[in-house]
Amino acid sequence: MYVIIVYDIGVERINKIHKYLKTTVHWIQNSVFEGELSKSQLKKLKMDLIEIIDKDIDSVIIFQFPKKFLKKDILGVEKNSIDFIL
Repeated sequence: MYVIIVYDIGVERINKIHKYLKTTVHWIQNSVFEGELSKSQLKKLKMDLIEIIDKDIDSVIIFQFPKKFLKKDILGVEKNSIDFIL
C-alpha cells in the first residue's frame, strides 16, 4: 500500500522523527513523507512512531491508499523529487 505521512510535533522531537521517517519512506516537504509499505512495515512504523512522539501533544496522520488509485498532481516546485527511484 502507498502511504502519506504528515506530522505536527514538538520542536524537540522534529529531528528524531524526520531522521527515522527518512529511513522508511521518502521525504517530500517539511512535515510530509510518502512511500510504498507492506502491512508489516506499516505496523512497525506505527509502533516506532508511538515510541518517539508525545501522545499528549504531538500529531501524526498516516493516509493509506491502494497504489493503483493514487494520482498526484504537483503545482509549483516539487521540493524533493523521487523520480530517480525505480
